[in-house]
Amino acid sequence: MKRRDLLVASCAAPLGALTTSAQGKDVPAPGTKEYLELRLYTFASIEKRDAYVTFLKDTAVPALNRIGIDRVGVWKMQKESDPSLYVLLPNKSIASFATARRRLLADKAYVAGATKAIYGAPKKDPVYKRIESSLMISFDAVPRVEVPTKAATRIAQLRIYESHTEERGQRKIHMFNEGGETALFRKKGMDPVFFGETLVGTKVPNLTYMLCFENDEARQAAWKAFVSSPEWKKLSRNPFYKDTVSGITNLFLLPTAASQI
Repeated sequence: MKRRDLLVASCAAPLGALTTSAQGKDVPAPGTKEYLELRLYTFASIEKRDAYVTFLKDTAVPALNRIGIDRVGVWKMQKESDPSLYVLLPNKSIASFATARRRLLADKAYVAGATKAIYGAPKKDPVYKRIESSLMISFDAVPRVEVPTKAATRIAQLRIYESHTEERGQRKIHMFNEGGETALFRKKGMDPVFFGETLVGTKVPNLTYMLCFENDEARQAAWKAFVSSPEWKKLSRNPFYKDTVSGITNLFLLPTAASQI
């Protein structure tokens, strides 16, 4: 077999797997995967952000738990001068995501707390400036949001991998799932919080994932072990996964008092 034919053959089987999934033959059973809403809140100041964290801790997160949304993540940027806030809401179904706002507004304790902390703010001076939200479906390899560690020194790493076409994006997802990249992450101490394919949001097509480490030293050591491993070097040279990522966003986040992750 000529080299060109060998490369075509090596790519054909995984590409066929992608096609099969797209046709619905590998669609997971209901309830086995989660729909993940990731929100980015922007605030005019650190003080406003911290006040909103208090509202989340005392009112919003308990209310979210009451309507079945648990393992709520609330993180601030590692760079303290940035008043942004990331909030992760894992939903067990698309119906949960679609009805969450209505169900919260039917919760009297939530409405009372929100009225006091948020709704009374004047239009010219709102608590938060804006919410940017994306909706993802979890990966087969990480079907549910996980809580790797609750160490006080823990740090989260949020990464967004953009692809220049939807097909290349699916190949990168295949690399994490069937290709074994996620399993290699775990092996090297890079424990996931979530992996999600973005269905609606910005920078589409993209996949977004979060890792959590006990501290920054553990993060650096784990990444060093990963990139130097023979398994990664072999996987990264697979021609099927060539040119699957066109842009990367890399953020470091710290848990707030409101976070359950």
